[in-house]
Amino acid sequence: MYINKAMVYGNLTRDPELKALPSGIQVGTFSIATNRVYKDKEGNKKEQADFHNIVVFGRQAELVAQYLKKGNSAFVEGRMQTRSWEQDGVKKYRTEVVADRVQFGPRGGAPGTTGAPTNANTAKGDEAAEPTAPAAGGGIEYPEEDIDPDDIPF
Repeated sequence: MYINKAMVYGNLTRDPELKALPSGIQVGTFSIATNRVYKDKEGNKKEQADFHNIVVFGRQAELVAQYLKKGNSAFVEGRMQTRSWEQDGVKKYRTEVVADRVQFGPRGGAPGTTGAPTNANTAKGDEAAEPTAPAAGGGIEYPEEDIDPDDIPF
């Protein structure tokens, strides 16, 4: 058995685009930026950003286009897929995450801001959840300082 599973949490780098296939099915595309902080060999703190192309179909695509905008955070679960085509005699490739589920992040887009995440999962027979008001108790409060991996006990 093989596994093709992708999970990405980050901020949208552009507003979602919504198009329709000839069959009438809605297709949404957007990209998400993720980043990681690490130390190089000399011990200097470095930050690296990665950009992920996301494709979403059906009602879920409509919800994404309606509620998400550039800068919003989102959690995407899906599968990796690489497409290829030929353009001007040159073979081109594009690797994308085909979303099975998109969960909207807090309204502010940054960790620690208040707001309840919203699920835009549209599995067969399921109704997609509409965005909700911010949670009364607030969000998770993250520490201001960086976590040192040497402090982790395992």
